[in-house]
Amino acid sequence: MNRLLLLLAFPFSLSAAGIPARPITFNEQIAPIVFNQCAGCHHAGEAAPFSLTAYQDVKKRGALIAAVTKSHYMPPWHAAPGFGEFAGERRLTGEQIALIGDWVKSGMPQGDPAKLPALPHFVEGWHLGKPDLIVTMPKGFSLPASGPDIYRNFVVPLNLTEDKWVRAVEFHPGTRSVVHHCLFSFDASGVLRRRDGEDGKPGFSGMDGGRSRNGGSLGGWAIGQTPVALAEGLAYALPKGSDLVLQEHFHLTGKAETEQSTVGIYFANKAPERQLMPIQVPPIFGLGAHLKIPAGAKAYTIHDSFIVPVDVTAWAASAHAHYLGKNMKLEATRPDGAKVPLLWIPDWDFAWQDRYPYKAPFVLPKGTRIDVTLVYDNSADNPHQPSNPPKEVWWGEGSFDEMGSMTVQVTAVHKEDEPELQRAIRIASGKAIMAAVVDGTLKRLKLGPQ
Repeated sequence: MNRLLLLLAFPFSLSAAGIPARPITFNEQIAPIVFNQCAGCHHAGEAAPFSLTAYQDVKKRGALIAAVTKSHYMPPWHAAPGFGEFAGERRLTGEQIALIGDWVKSGMPQGDPAKLPALPHFVEGWHLGKPDLIVTMPKGFSLPASGPDIYRNFVVPLNLTEDKWVRAVEFHPGTRSVVHHCLFSFDASGVLRRRDGEDGKPGFSGMDGGRSRNGGSLGGWAIGQTPVALAEGLAYALPKGSDLVLQEHFHLTGKAETEQSTVGIYFANKAPERQLMPIQVPPIFGLGAHLKIPAGAKAYTIHDSFIVPVDVTAWAASAHAHYLGKNMKLEATRPDGAKVPLLWIPDWDFAWQDRYPYKAPFVLPKGTRIDVTLVYDNSADNPHQPSNPPKEVWWGEGSFDEMGSMTVQVTAVHKEDEPELQRAIRIASGKAIMAAVVDGTLKRLKLGPQ
């Protein structure tokens, strides 16, 4: 009887033989999990809505933590296990999830203070350490409380006196609640600088970022992304005299806000040996994929492919869609028929868009076919459904429109093959634009309701 009362009074884990082991406590078993897997975002000054850096923080939300870890909603990592091997996975093991659940059920005891591990070191203000260059939008941009989504491009002078190479860009929105994503690029022509403010407001409108002929991409940021530097030996070109261009997508929240973003730029020590290029399938976020999703459709599916024209090395993968996106799969088939898993997101979430760098880069030989399958759920059963009742959805720029693509970042194995790879990517994008002209998508976007 005394032993039974003891077992009821204190939480114990059981050994394989059914013999009570040591009790589950925060300081000994739970804190290492939370500090290493959760506190990176859940600490003061970060995007997460509350801190998880102390016992009382975690105890206060213990039931919630047990529920969201059991459902795999947290930590936010949507790549399916076993379909590609990625660096920096934020995935809990089944044993860790069970441990959290058992600790919560047992009353969440704190345990011996001497066994509490030290918190990881969080860099004040910057995930990647102090940037080499920090710039802020010259003026804040005023956003209304309501209305359609806004795409706005802001030109930020960098005043570079020499060519640079960029290994990382860390984006800090001034008002996180309104910024859904931001694409970074540069303009070395000065043309976009002259467009900034042309309507009397900071920046200029549009989704294309001005498409400078003397510019290029520097990556991007979306909700849920943690900044990560490019792999050793990779970098984006940033010519001297270039301006930074921020294309921001604003999703209005019901409250008037002002956005003034800050960006940290990290430079590489030398130019990379290879140019990093995105193979996006379908191109231009599915612009030419004839996307027209009927109301009520539970599994509207599109497919597209790209044949790799030269030997390439794959470095990272990503995906993009809006609220109706459901199941997104990116895979490759080598010329010998072997399948290569690249990225599979079986339960897409518009609020968490990450970049998935591979643990070890690998070669996709010339002739490899990259296949993408995108499935959309436009039914009332979709928990992310923005319309009640569901309505027909076309390709469009707004969050309540739809688009979709998956991207694998590659470099040519052989330097001399870079022009051919660039040409193949441009041809695919050109075909997408022509398809959008033929099916009326471009005309609708320019002349129809937005």
